[in-house]
Amino acid sequence: MPSRKISQVIGNQKIVTAAPGLSVLEAARKMAQAHVGSIMITESDRLVGIFTERDALNRVLAAGLDPDRTPLSAVMTANPQSISADAQLGHALHQMFEGGFRHMPVVENDRPVGMVSSRDALGPEMVAFEAELERRNDISELL
Repeated sequence: MPSRKISQVIGNQKIVTAAPGLSVLEAARKMAQAHVGSIMITESDRLVGIFTERDALNRVLAAGLDPDRTPLSAVMTANPQSISADAQLGHALHQMFEGGFRHMPVVENDRPVGMVSSRDALGPEMVAFEAELERRNDISELL
């Protein structure tokens, strides 16, 4: 699985981005709606940062900041490591392991085209399992 090209991994993704001035609360809502654990921060369509669920926990909640009044620019990781869609998933996984993070933006000419995560190494089987869990959760919410 790690020998897959990143372009194969991100092929059907919807890109989730936010402006640096967006509040953490609104970003968290956007992430929850899209069912993602991170959001790319962009200015003029160029990647300038990343904000993750870990950032929300450690940099906002644990720090006692108000998520409704804290802009992403204050708590995002600026200029994050990124990777090209032509690279191998294994290369991205190695960089994430070495850097101690779980999400890596995929960019072409500084513009985000997707996001890879350590979860992507689990492959299509895990994706199908997660989709089934999500479907069951949606059904239980309706009942």
